[in-house]
Amino acid sequence: MKENQIFINYGAQARKMVKELLSEIKIEAELKKEYLIALKPNLINATKSQKGATTDPELVKGVIEYLKEKDFYNLIIMEGSWVGENTKNAFKHCGYKEVSQKYEVPLYDLQKDDYITKTYQNINIEIAATALHADYIINLPVFKGHSQTKITCALKNMKGCISNSEKRKFHRQGLHKPIAYLNKLITQDLIIVDGIYGDLDFEEGGSPVKMNRIMAAKDPVLIDSYVADLMGYSTSEVEYIDIADQIGVGKKDWKQAEIRELNQKQTVKIEHATGNIKKYASKIRAKDVCSACYGSLIHALKKIDERGKLEDIPTPIKIGQGFQEEEFKGLGIGNCCQGAEKYIQGCPPSAKNVTNFLLKNNKRDN
Repeated sequence: MKENQIFINYGAQARKMVKELLSEIKIEAELKKEYLIALKPNLINATKSQKGATTDPELVKGVIEYLKEKDFYNLIIMEGSWVGENTKNAFKHCGYKEVSQKYEVPLYDLQKDDYITKTYQNINIEIAATALHADYIINLPVFKGHSQTKITCALKNMKGCISNSEKRKFHRQGLHKPIAYLNKLITQDLIIVDGIYGDLDFEEGGSPVKMNRIMAAKDPVLIDSYVADLMGYSTSEVEYIDIADQIGVGKKDWKQAEIRELNQKQTVKIEHATGNIKKYASKIRAKDVCSACYGSLIHALKKIDERGKLEDIPTPIKIGQGFQEEEFKGLGIGNCCQGAEKYIQGCPPSAKNVTNFLLKNNKRDN
């Protein structure tokens, strides 16, 4: 497979589709029998792939079956869920414990891994040793939106290969630059994008769009640029794509790519994000906030909106590591906002608890 190619296969049968795609790519031509091949899905939380947040286990089954049919057996599945989520729990509820047992492919929880500090342009990043020791990484991100970075796909999915403390630090650094720099320090050799279901508003899932496609590429910058365009964004709106292009991770100009569709489209046109994230974000004042904590707040505001009570919530609601040393009036979310007049504990607090906290402190009753 060439660096400037994007392969697309349409349909809803992920296992069958990925085997067809790999047969077209002939991945075996660039592998050696002794390689440690690491499969990196997106399992940020313990939800089924149909919710639009996590990688379909059927996709991973298809990859494993194809590789074993070609006599490649040194396989692992590795992931580190987002801060506040238990990877072991995600493996179980997302169907990966079953995959591991059926195919005898071990699961590696990167939240509990050893870490090696790597440096690029004076920024140190703690990366899981298991990921660094792999000979060939197959990245299996989900095609979806993100409340802070507009999209999340190949480049951002590698964030699962760093420590929880590093994930928090990424948010203090603004996400975009460290995401791009991480991809200079760890190489993904093949990307297979799960576009069967994806929440085009938010990375936590819950409002999935059925897009009935999977895509493959070797260049993470190229595929992220293509996904951004499908969602209606320019690369300048997804800053880490531009940075990754500038530092040589890959090339962002997908219009110069060779796009190969294996079959005719079997899906409706991709819906763009609803814009609700902007509505909810307008209620928030965030400063260096982690995705998991922000996710709980967005989810809570969505639930409150569904009850018709969004305008009853006093704003702005403050959240993030940037408020750790401040005392302020109003509402704060999470342990970083203990200086608030009223705050809810947690790192992160659950969406349910945040919902109850906000409803309890609404403008009508206070």
